This record gives sequence, structure tokens and C-alpha cells, in this order.
Amino acid sequence: MNLDEIIAIDFHTHAEEPCNCHRDDGYNEFQQGMAAYFKNPAGVDGMLPTVPQTAAYYRERKIAAVIFGVDAERETGFYRHTNEEIAQHCAENSDILIPFASIDPAKGKLGAREARRLVRDFGVKGFKFHPTMQGFFPNDRMAYPLYEAIAEEGAVMLFHTGQTGVGSGMRGGMGMRLKYSNPMHLDDVAVDFPDTQIVMAHPSFPWTEEGLSVAQHKPNVYIDMSGWSPKYFPPIFTHYANTLLKRKMLFGSDWPAITPDRWLSDFAELPIRDEVRPLILKENAARLLKLK
Repeated sequence: MNLDEIIAIDFHTHAEEPCNCHRDDGYNEFQQGMAAYFKNPAGVDGMLPTVPQTAAYYRERKIAAVIFGVDAERETGFYRHTNEEIAQHCAENSDILIPFASIDPAKGKLGAREARRLVRDFGVKGFKFHPTMQGFFPNDRMAYPLYEAIAEEGAVMLFHTGQTGVGSGMRGGMGMRLKYSNPMHLDDVAVDFPDTQIVMAHPSFPWTEEGLSVAQHKPNVYIDMSGWSPKYFPPIFTHYANTLLKRKMLFGSDWPAITPDRWLSDFAELPIRDEVRPLILKENAARLLKLK
């Protein structure tokens, strides 16, 4: 990856279309609910991009992208994306894609073994957790064997925080429990793994201020600004991005739910200082991912 040619790094993109299997029963309905929540057509059958298509989209825009699936088989019943296949696609598009993986922490020692192998053999740089989809509190000791493996391998941990579009408007919210994604649970993780880089995804609504407090207080905690159009950011979130957390905020879109075109267009309208914009768009992520 030639950082000089890259204009931004999108820290939050999804490999939504199954890489190695057909769509499960219920998957179309789930994606249609997501499309309604984010007001885009990505949930329509055939509309979700493959990983190579995502690479082509981002290459055209000269934007690098962190990409991952979500291992939520236990809670949703949907087959997970194969981490190895996503990593292989990233290797084939290493000029633009940065591989993350996802492992349900309930897999315990088996998950820890997989994490080590993915870092060592496939170049995976981080791991995505979605506490609401995976049904666990981030500070549950059940997850610590996996965290320990990730920490020892020097990889990043990325956690969904706040409300989610997953299951929004569906009967019973598709069984998704929002309580798991309060960012304050990550304060414990940051204390127990002080040398591991932790990224909280999204503005953490309705716990925005809790998320900001954790990121400000713990040196190893960052925030990616994905999942919301910037025009809807709470004023305090924008203020912290512009000041105290200017070196800890990361551009993220939530592709394909939100496109980088839309996010960047709305970000251009935010009252962000000129010297802060490049930090958020590229420099903070490049430093965090050790790309320079």
C-alpha cells in the first residue's frame, strides 16, 4: 500500500455478501431491515458487494479500507464469513484492503488458536466484535482467552458500540439486546489490556458521552466515526473530535450501509479545523495500524 497515493483510510467496512456459502434463511429479511434503517438499497438480493467489488470501489476513490465479517452464528443462525477467505481477498488487493477478522469469543481456546493463526499466517491486523450481535458483555471474562491471544499477537480490537441497525424495526429487534454495547463495558477491557489498541465503533448513541470519556481517559482507546452520517453527530462528539480526541478519531463509513461518498460529503460540512481533518481521515489510522 502506497500511503502517499491514498487520500483516506476507512476503518469500518463490512464483507456482507457471504464469501463461501449461499444466503441463509432469514438473511434477506435481515438485510432488508438494514436497508430500511440506513435508507439504502444494499439489502436487495444481488445488491450487496463482494469483497473484490468493494476493493474496486475503494481503489477508484483512492481510499484504503479495513474490512471484516462478523461471526454471529451462535446468536443469529447465519453462517459466518470465512476469515481466511476474506484475508485472501485482501492479500490479492493489498494495495487497498486491510484484513480484520471476527471470532465469537464464546469459542474460547479454539477461538484463541484461530486468532493466532490468522495473524501469523494470513496477516490479519485486527478483530471485530459486535457485542449485541454476538450476545456478550465485552468485559465478560469468558472473552478474555481470545483477547489475550489478540494482545499477545499485537493486533487491534474493534468493538461495535451503541445502538445498532441490526434488527431495527424487526419483531423483537431480531433478538438483539442493546445493553451489551454500552461503551463503558470497554473501560474494563482497556484497563486489563493496557497495551492493546482498542477501537470503539460509532458515536455510541445513546451513550455518546460514556464513549468519549473512555476514549479520553484510556490512552489505548480510539473511536471510529462510522455508522452515522456526520451531519447527525451530536455537537459534543464533534467538539471532542476537533479538540481532546483529535488524534484518536478515525474515519469510518460502515460500508455498504453508508458509502464513503456520502460520509465524506457530510464530513466536509462539519466545523472541523483544517489541521485536524487529515488526522481523522488518514493519519490516525495509519499510525494505529502501523502502516508508516
